[in-house]
Amino acid sequence: MAGKTLVAVALLSLFANVRAIMFYLEPNAEKCLREEVQANVLVSGEYEVSEATGQTANFIVTDSKGHTLSKKEDISRGKFSFVTETFDTFQICFTSHVPPHMRGIKQEVALNIKRGIEAKSYEGAIGEAAKLKPMEVELKRLEDLSESIVQAFSWMRKNEEEMRDTNVLAGLGTARIMKLPPFDSFGNA
Repeated sequence: MAGKTLVAVALLSLFANVRAIMFYLEPNAEKCLREEVQANVLVSGEYEVSEATGQTANFIVTDSKGHTLSKKEDISRGKFSFVTETFDTFQICFTSHVPPHMRGIKQEVALNIKRGIEAKSYEGAIGEAAKLKPMEVELKRLEDLSESIVQAFSWMRKNEEEMRDTNVLAGLGTARIMKLPPFDSFGNA
């Protein structure tokens, strides 16, 4: 029984929505990352920016309409979280600032983003509120993970149907164009 549970946990963890990246931020530059997220999804993350004497780094998260979801200035490390209201693209930007009289250096930025059930804290808030045992907390997490997989497949199926309908309409339009009579140079059929 424990072996089957371990295999199930390993397989389901392949669908985890965790994104981690590390990159260099040039002096007096901005680097942005974009990602699409479904509606009503919790997104959380942690970041760490290497320190450079005299340099500052800022952080901002915006949606496609320009609304600020999270913003912090003069950062070195921190956390953020937000819940999406609609299907949208959010953008995370890091900006480096160096005073004009100084020569800046590259800063290393580490960013770890979690979304959906991976962003939830099962050990803390959920487990304690429901007074669950550790195994029950893990089962609740797996239940939520299974539900998110079903929702993802449902969204993909809906998306595939919309694209198929678009392709059929485009094909019909092409077929109608092919059946039009040819025109001569005077515009007569």
